[in-house]
Amino acid sequence: MSKIGEWVSGRNPGGSAENRAEAGIKELKEKLWWARHVTVLTGAGISAESGVPTFRGEGGLWKQFRAVDLATPEAFSRNPKLVWEFYNWRRELLAPLSPNPGHFALAEIERRVPHFTLITQNIDGLHEKAGSCNIIELHGNIWKVRCTRCQRVLDDRRVPLPEMPACESCGSLLRPHVVWFGEMLEPQVLNAAYEAIGNSDLMIVTGTSGTVQPAASMGVQAKRNGASVAEINFEPTPLSNLYDISILGKSGEILPQLL
Repeated sequence: MSKIGEWVSGRNPGGSAENRAEAGIKELKEKLWWARHVTVLTGAGISAESGVPTFRGEGGLWKQFRAVDLATPEAFSRNPKLVWEFYNWRRELLAPLSPNPGHFALAEIERRVPHFTLITQNIDGLHEKAGSCNIIELHGNIWKVRCTRCQRVLDDRRVPLPEMPACESCGSLLRPHVVWFGEMLEPQVLNAAYEAIGNSDLMIVTGTSGTVQPAASMGVQAKRNGASVAEINFEPTPLSNLYDISILGKSGEILPQLL
C-alpha cells in the first residue's frame, strides 16, 4: 500500500502513518455521507498538482520583474501594456493544463450532496473545467476581462489577447478580472462565501496554507458556526490543530478516496 498521508486529530488512533491516514479518510467519508450543506475551500496547492506555477516567494519572477509587483493597480496604471504582456504569458501557460483527480473528485462530490459550495482562491478556472458548478471565485478568474470604464465583465479565452484589449461596448481598455494586491475582494463575492460557510454542516479546506486572509479564517469561522471542519494539505498549517480532522497528503490523492 502506498503512503497516502497522515491523520492528525484529537482522536489520533496511533499506529503507522498509513493507518492514521486511513482512519482520517474514513472519518471524513462518514461525515460527508451525513452532511447536507458542504462547503469546500481550495487554494494554490490543488492547482499546483495540475502544473499551475505559483508566484509567491523565491523564484516568482517573470523576465526581470517580480510577479507580485506587476499584479497591482499601480503597475497597470503605469504600464498597462507590460501588465497585459505578463497576463497573456500566464494565460498561455494555463491554457493547455487540465484538472487533476482532486478537481474531478470535488465536482463529483457536488453532484452527490444536497447543497454544495466551492470557494476557491485560484484564478485558473480548473474547477469549472472539471465540472464544478456552484463556484465562488474569491480572487476572480484569469479567463474573464473587465472594462476599466463601464465595468462590464466578459469571458474571453483568446490566447493571446491583443496587446491592449478594448471593451466592445465603450472602447475603453480592458483589465484582467482578478483581484490584485492592494485591492479589496468584491463585497458580494465575500458575502456569498460567508453565507455558504454559515449554512455548512461540513467544510473541507484543501491546498491552502492558511496564512492569506480572509480565506485563512474561513475554516475557523465554519467551526465557530458549529460545522465539522477537515483539512487536506501537503504539510501542516497554522490552523491544523484547530480543525476536527487534518490529513497530510496531496489533494489529488486524498479527495478521490472520499468517493
